[in-house]
Amino acid sequence: MPASRPDLPLLPQPRKVSPLAGRLTLDRDTAVRALPGAEPAADLLRSVVGAPAGLPLAPSPEGRIVLALDPQLGGLGEEGYGLTVGPQALLLRAAHPTGLLHGVQTVRQLLPPEALAGGSRGPGSWQLPCVEITDVPDRPWRGAMLDVARHFQPIGYLRRYVDLLALHKLNILHLHLTDDQGWRMPVDAYPRLTTVGARRARSQRGPAGPDGADFDSTPHEGSYTKAELRGLVRYAAQRGVTVVPEIELPGHVRAALAAYPELGNGPGRVLDVWTRWGVCDTILGVHEEVFDFCRAVLEEVMDVFPSPYIHIGGEECPTTEWENSPAARDRAAAEGLASPAALHGWFMGRVGAFLVERGRIPLGWSENGSDLPLEFTVMTWRDSSHALAAARRGHQVVAVHHRATYLDYAQSGDPDEPVAQPGPPVTLRTVHDHEPAPEGWTDAERARVLGTQAHLWTEYARTPQEIEYLGYPRLCALADRSWTGGRGDWPGFLARLRHHTARLDALGVPYRPLDARPPVAASAFPPSGTARPLP
Repeated sequence: MPASRPDLPLLPQPRKVSPLAGRLTLDRDTAVRALPGAEPAADLLRSVVGAPAGLPLAPSPEGRIVLALDPQLGGLGEEGYGLTVGPQALLLRAAHPTGLLHGVQTVRQLLPPEALAGGSRGPGSWQLPCVEITDVPDRPWRGAMLDVARHFQPIGYLRRYVDLLALHKLNILHLHLTDDQGWRMPVDAYPRLTTVGARRARSQRGPAGPDGADFDSTPHEGSYTKAELRGLVRYAAQRGVTVVPEIELPGHVRAALAAYPELGNGPGRVLDVWTRWGVCDTILGVHEEVFDFCRAVLEEVMDVFPSPYIHIGGEECPTTEWENSPAARDRAAAEGLASPAALHGWFMGRVGAFLVERGRIPLGWSENGSDLPLEFTVMTWRDSSHALAAARRGHQVVAVHHRATYLDYAQSGDPDEPVAQPGPPVTLRTVHDHEPAPEGWTDAERARVLGTQAHLWTEYARTPQEIEYLGYPRLCALADRSWTGGRGDWPGFLARLRHHTARLDALGVPYRPLDARPPVAASAFPPSGTARPLP
């Protein structure tokens, strides 16, 4: 039976759904029995199901909701789960704790949407349809990148962002912490990164026109504490989400150079935190002091973020400053490089090797699929063919072609859409059609593709409301296709999404309506309300 039937509009679509007769009633007396190792999933169930629905879901050895880890369910992998809802009991099983966390989100979606809203006592009881589900994701990397460097977002909103990812079984929050326009993570060894680099004097308003860019007169600033970031990492892990930090190197570093100009190629310069959008031509130098800086910063990043992957950028790095720098030219010659431009691969290789020595996996943006050292896992974004080139070269790949995964582009060509990244729209259908490892590739090439993720660069998305309007429902499409892989079903997805929007409404997500025209003004959003904290 397809998962898009009206009473089971689950998103993403489970691998196998078998409806059963009857319904299970959950009320204030319903208890939870968590077998050894399943306690974190029981805690999550009480938090995201029980609390908003007004149900205590108290622990009890006689509980009718049973959560169990079973290592013999090896075929479910790390993230799969099995769920059976009968008229008298619910059984959720997985081989790994993460699978149980994903299964909790399915239980959440089986409830009526109003059970997600919270804020009231509710009816005192809720019914779930009886069903048997076996579910395993297609690929292990299903993510979303949020740029907090261009426009800083408070830590409370990042927790909400994680909650929404978890609801859709997206398991990676890629946090873009630094760029030309702001540095958001404190580094004890370099305090000016946040005292200077986290504040810019003004911001560009909208894309630059034929007469140049227009600017506001409002300073923009913000940075996180390490305690806040560690708390976010814990909060995300409790929901099956890994936070992958990104520190941009060796380009996109104007904010760092405003704080420490001696790290650049003109140490006598006085620089500001950049106020424009686009690609800044000021980059890090290649003297040893720069590598001391990189190592010190990344040591502190690794101390805060336990993620196996550490993203160090690498894209859009103009090499003009190196070509014009006697010191950089001398360094290139001393390293036996053909030109100063070749310092880019050498730089990334040195920093990547440092991460590898410490047991981490370097992650970087690839411009063409073959420009980063082989120890890097690469994100290929410029052209879809670059993912294949990287896989053939032997890289692990996260395929993120910008014309299918960049959600800062408008959702349609309607002139009333909010201001967005210049370029053709990235439609809901385009996102759902994105297949990171097409069937025509060899099995070996496809096996090197970890998955995909969406991206929300925030030049033109200043607030949580604007971020969510650009993100939804397109993130729903990416979540559905990245979980199901080649089983993507566009008509079935649309049918399920029409029901799923009631959940978004209950959670106050200001998504773009599926049928109506977008709002008249960029500051106006659909009546689904403002982005409030999830229950």
